[in-house]
Amino acid sequence: MKPLLQMHEDAEEIFAAALAGINPEHAVRRRCQREKDQLILGERTYDLAQYENIYLLAAGKAAVPMAGAGASLLDDRLTKGVVVTKYGHTEKSDLLPDSLELIEAGHPVPDEKSREGAETLLKLACEAKEKDLILCLISGGGSALLSAPAQGLTVQEKGKAADALLSSGASIHEMNAVRKHLSAIKGGRLAKAAHPATLICLILSDVVGDDLDVIASGPTVPDGSCFSDALEIIERYNIEDRLPASVMDHLRSGEKGDPEETPKAGDGLFSKTQNQIIANNLSAVKAAQEKAQALGYRTLILTSMLQGETRQVARVHAAIAKEILKTGHPIEPPACILSGGETTVTLTGEGKGGRNQEFALAGAIDLAGLDHVVLLSAGTDGTDGPTDAAGARADGHTMDRARKLNLDPRRALKNNDAYPFFKTLDDLLITGPTHTNVMDLQILLVRKAD
Repeated sequence: MKPLLQMHEDAEEIFAAALAGINPEHAVRRRCQREKDQLILGERTYDLAQYENIYLLAAGKAAVPMAGAGASLLDDRLTKGVVVTKYGHTEKSDLLPDSLELIEAGHPVPDEKSREGAETLLKLACEAKEKDLILCLISGGGSALLSAPAQGLTVQEKGKAADALLSSGASIHEMNAVRKHLSAIKGGRLAKAAHPATLICLILSDVVGDDLDVIASGPTVPDGSCFSDALEIIERYNIEDRLPASVMDHLRSGEKGDPEETPKAGDGLFSKTQNQIIANNLSAVKAAQEKAQALGYRTLILTSMLQGETRQVARVHAAIAKEILKTGHPIEPPACILSGGETTVTLTGEGKGGRNQEFALAGAIDLAGLDHVVLLSAGTDGTDGPTDAAGARADGHTMDRARKLNLDPRRALKNNDAYPFFKTLDDLLITGPTHTNVMDLQILLVRKAD
């Protein structure tokens, strides 16, 4: 097999190993065990026999496998529950017990089923009493999938706000700060609905830094943002004219104290709530590292908190490849540089693609002419932007192959049109739904000629 082709296969194997390392079912079972009536979570033990009812709530792209593991743990003690996931993310849902209601909803832009899912989940949380237990399972995508608009707002109005934020270049932290203040469930409001029941929340993190109040917009944790923050973000990205008047009126009224703020740290309603992250981007990166080493690569984890403008971050990765080839720094080839996180794309065109495809395209331009260098960038959820691809692959000969097919990579980059570019080259990475989500992974492989 030609060395470059082998490197492409290695990159895909490494990505597959990263996905295996964040398998949501395994993550739940690793962190939570049951011995008779004792549910053990870290250093805390819950006696299931002391609770009158035990409910299961799950939301996110990994909701079905997480709910399957949770229901298996609770088994005979499970009363009932609600599972809300993205359309098409229902593989293995036939294994869920009949006591769990399954709702598919819209992502990344919420729809009426998102409202239905959120309201059904909220209703069950409100049923819980002091002697009840709720096992809540949260994963990436939960913010859009649980769309219960604040009083006076509609799903469509919230959807317009989400769409404006998605295309503005705002970070996930900024988007969620706004969404929490347009919601009846986010920003700790689910925990408020569940109080005074005991609430255990297991979380698959899809945000940089694993900030609990940002993941799925923090439905079970104190909110560190406020209405004034949401207004400042809207002003920063100059999107007020793209938002419904009702959204702006709601935020301005909230800044004045009506409606009331989201629950904050120190509120007694969180005294019976435990939140714990069970897997994150670093989990995926470490699993990728282990596989890369098994394939014979020297490895370096650059970061699991990658942020910044996609094109610029891709150029940095290309520069690292050049440094490795020329000086052997920061590690000698065969080298595997791993990074993870979530970059942002500021839209300048009207093409089709996602941040990972754009990452690979920008990297390909700077890698042009380099032998034995492969770059793969992909989303761990199997989705990159509004496409069926998880991401794309590029190497030092991508530009040459593009020219032979009359493709203009710089024009494609300017128009945010990476999807058709890589589809023509047969370099899209298509995994289908992975039923997990811990943001993105970048794999940079560098070898010297034999």
